Amino acid sequence: MKRLLNRIWQLAVGLVISLCLGSCFDMPEATDTPEGNLKALWQIIDEHYCFLDYKHVNWDEVRSRYFKKLNPKMTQQQLMEVMAAMLSELKDGHVNLYTSYDVARYWHWYEDYPRCLDEGLRQQYLGSDYKIAAGLKYRILDDNVGYLVYESFASPIGEGNISDALYLMRSCNGLIVDVRGNSGGLLTNAEQLASHFTNERRHVGYVTYKTGPGHNDFATPMAEYLDPSTGYRWQKPVVVLTNRECYSACNIFVRDMKELPDVTILGDQTGGGSGMPFSAELPNGWAVRFSASPSFDAKMQQIEFGIEPDERCLLDSAVALQGRDSMIERARTLLNQP
Repeated sequence: MKRLLNRIWQLAVGLVISLCLGSCFDMPEATDTPEGNLKALWQIIDEHYCFLDYKHVNWDEVRSRYFKKLNPKMTQQQLMEVMAAMLSELKDGHVNLYTSYDVARYWHWYEDYPRCLDEGLRQQYLGSDYKIAAGLKYRILDDNVGYLVYESFASPIGEGNISDALYLMRSCNGLIVDVRGNSGGLLTNAEQLASHFTNERRHVGYVTYKTGPGHNDFATPMAEYLDPSTGYRWQKPVVVLTNRECYSACNIFVRDMKELPDVTILGDQTGGGSGMPFSAELPNGWAVRFSASPSFDAKMQQIEFGIEPDERCLLDSAVALQGRDSMIERARTLLNQP
C-alpha cells in the first residue's frame, strides 16, 4: 500500500505541475486551420516534451521544414499525414496523435530489430495445462525451473495472485520471468510484481517533471524506491527474458529488477519508453499524447532508449526449427548451474 500511495503521489505531483504549466504558459489563440493546428502541435511539443535536447532534435528546423508542407485547402487526412510525419521525428513510441479515424504512432523502436519471440514456441513451453493467476501464466518445467509469463502490464494482477503463483513454484531451482513482447501498461503492476523479488527497500531510479517551457526546465529529480512486498517473496535466482518490445512500464520493471540480487536480465536490449505520457488537445479537437516526465536508472542514466541486458541472447532460428527456444534454454542452463 505504501508503494502504491508513493506512486500515486508522484503521479499527482506531475499532473499538478502539468496543469500549472498549462495555466502559466498558455498557448496563444490558435485557429482551426492547417497552419493553426500545426502551430499548436509544434508549440505543445516545444514547451512540454521532455527529450528534445536529449535526442538532439532541432525542433526549430523541424518546424521550418513541415510548415512548408501546408496549404490552406489541404484535407484533414493530408494534415494528419504531415503532423504524423513531424511527430515521428521524435522517435518516441509514447507520442501519438488521435483522430476519429486513425492514430499516428511510431513503432520503429521495435520493428527495426530482431523480435526474439515466437509465441508458438512459448506456448509449447507453457503447455496446455499451465496455471493462470489473473494476468500471469505459469508452470514448472520438467527440469524443476519455474516459468512465468506476463504478456502485458495492462492485465490486472494482485498481491494474492503473485504470492500464490510464486508459492506454488517455491520448490523450483529458479524462476524464469518472460516479459518479451510486453509493451507496458500500469506502472503499479510493474512495481507490484518486482516487489516480490526483494527483501529490503532498494533505490531503483529517479523521475523528474517539466517545470517550464524551456527544453531543460525540469524539477529536481526525485529518487524512486522499490519496497518489498508484504506477501510471499521469491528467494531463489531469477532470469528475466527481454526483447525490444519491452516498453514503457515493462522498461521500468526491467530497470527495477536489474537492481536486485540474484536477478539476471537475459535477451535483447529493451525498447525503452521512459517518459510518462500526458495529453493535450488541438484546436480541431484532435488529441496528442507525448512524453512529459523522464525516468532514470539508479545511476541517473537515461533509459529512454532502453536497458542493456546482463547477458545478450537472441532467439536462434535454427534452434527454433527444432522446437526449442534458445533464450528459454539458456535461462534454464543458468538456473540449473550448481
